[in-house]
Amino acid sequence: MGLLDEARLLARGRDWRGRSRTPRSAEPYAPRRAPREFPTGWARTPVAGSVRTAIQRGVLKPLVWSQTAPEVTGLDLLETVRGPVIFIANHTSHLDAPLIISSLPRRFTGRMAVGAAADYFFDARWRATLTALVFNAFPVERQGSRRLRSLAPQLLDEGWNLLLFPEGTRSQDGWMNPFRLGTAQLCCTRGVAAVPLALRGGFAAMPRGRNWPRPGRPRVTLHYGRPVRPGPDESMRDFNERLGQAVSRLWAEEELGWYRSLRVQAEGTLPRPTGPSGAGWRRVWESTRPLAAGRPPRVWDHDR
Repeated sequence: MGLLDEARLLARGRDWRGRSRTPRSAEPYAPRRAPREFPTGWARTPVAGSVRTAIQRGVLKPLVWSQTAPEVTGLDLLETVRGPVIFIANHTSHLDAPLIISSLPRRFTGRMAVGAAADYFFDARWRATLTALVFNAFPVERQGSRRLRSLAPQLLDEGWNLLLFPEGTRSQDGWMNPFRLGTAQLCCTRGVAAVPLALRGGFAAMPRGRNWPRPGRPRVTLHYGRPVRPGPDESMRDFNERLGQAVSRLWAEEELGWYRSLRVQAEGTLPRPTGPSGAGWRRVWESTRPLAAGRPPRVWDHDR
């Protein structure tokens, strides 16, 4: 480095290695800038919607169905449902949103927006663009639910259905965590119904750390339930408890069948699917067991 170049560095407050000569502790305070919000309005335009439908039906569903063996029940309960509604489900893996969107009729997915973690799906522009286009996703802050309180109500007012995961994040071990209050608050303040859904086998098919489902087309079940609507004087916390109970009952339906799961819920002995107590490795081991083939027989299915 020549003397002239070194003099220029020193004049800018840098040494010959380009490092600042001022200690960080002596630098003047500068408020930290908030991260710039990624715009998602373009993903809800008619052109983007047409592209999204083609991707979801022509690429996403065939791909997911070729890698897993989904079994969907309860769609008949949604025949009279009209939007906007909020679909809620336990969050097992990154397969959840593709499975749900691929299993629902076009009349729901054509106007559906998906809440996605801002710190993961919107941390890089390429990932944010892809997520917004394919899933019509909008960012949700997992700490404090700032985005959920701002954009989600606007989307509901505009007639969009929402897909939200009230746990706030994917399960660490495949079992269900307590629901946060954000979704219940939306239902109570906007007077919309929530459609509960229980996913089983998603964690076993693609646990945390995997970027692709396990080979062998693992069985995954999606149990849809009747819409749940908040009562006129029901508190947000009480309604949130009812949402958790609804998803827990659908979870139990895989093992107990429809009728027995209703009986257990009516008796007040329905357990939350929080998994066995013990070390973390044992909980993960239990939740990664492949689902047994077939399902318990259901009686009076048409009366559900």
